[in-house]
Amino acid sequence: MAVAPLAFSPLVVLAVLAAALLHAAWNALAHNATDQLVVFALMGVVQVVGGGVLVLLSEPLPAAAWPYVLASTATHIVYVLFLLLSFQLGEFSQAYPLARGTAPLAVALVSLLVLGLELHPLQLAGVLTISVGLVGVVLAGGLPGRGQLPALAAAGTTGLLIATYTVVDGLGVGEAPVLAYTGWLFLLMGPAMPVVAVARRGRALLPLARGHAVQGLGGGVIGLLAYGIVLWAQTSGALAPIAALRETSVVFGALIGSAFLGERLGHRRAAAAALVVAGVVLISLA
Repeated sequence: MAVAPLAFSPLVVLAVLAAALLHAAWNALAHNATDQLVVFALMGVVQVVGGGVLVLLSEPLPAAAWPYVLASTATHIVYVLFLLLSFQLGEFSQAYPLARGTAPLAVALVSLLVLGLELHPLQLAGVLTISVGLVGVVLAGGLPGRGQLPALAAAGTTGLLIATYTVVDGLGVGEAPVLAYTGWLFLLMGPAMPVVAVARRGRALLPLARGHAVQGLGGGVIGLLAYGIVLWAQTSGALAPIAALRETSVVFGALIGSAFLGERLGHRRAAAAALVVAGVVLISLA
């Protein structure tokens, strides 16, 4: 069952910006945890519960949407593993911007060259401006050394996986009610990290989970809400602009890192963040 296109309106822009703030918040919670695997496992529990509730409350998922849900589920699971790896190898203020910054440009290229979707010139300019700004955030402290390359490689791979599930979900929500699609996506991908955590932590998992309950369960609720908003916004069909707007979470992440994680913002990173804001304005004017 196809979904009627949603207009790419100021409401959509504001909703995606709110989702970006929520996304930066749960990533900061996960990065700052002493055992990130346990936090991701608890988030998976929230995804299973939340996804199950949405499935019960929504219409059945149309057959045409299942290939997208299954492909997105597999991509999300690999994405979470690489995100966890990038957090373990690098600093939040560097790994997170690179992971998020790779995605919008990749989505724009796929939208134009593969899907044949047209972008308004201002939207294209906004996507490119945001991408340049995000790269600036990564390089604000200078060129990375050899020791940082594994973390950057993991973060870059994470970004390509983000671009992949963004495109898949953008197509999938055109084939199904948003609540049904969201519910099945979270219900299917949620068990992966709890299973990994049980295998890696064994009997120690339960006491560790108690100590990380606020970060894990809170992050799970925030993450479910943030991505649900994005899926709703993607029914507008504006995949590249929405992907770019989502990655303004990098600006929020830099501010969170400076305010709560003791990481220095600096003039260069602030200037790069201003470029991201300029890109948001260009997309909003389209």
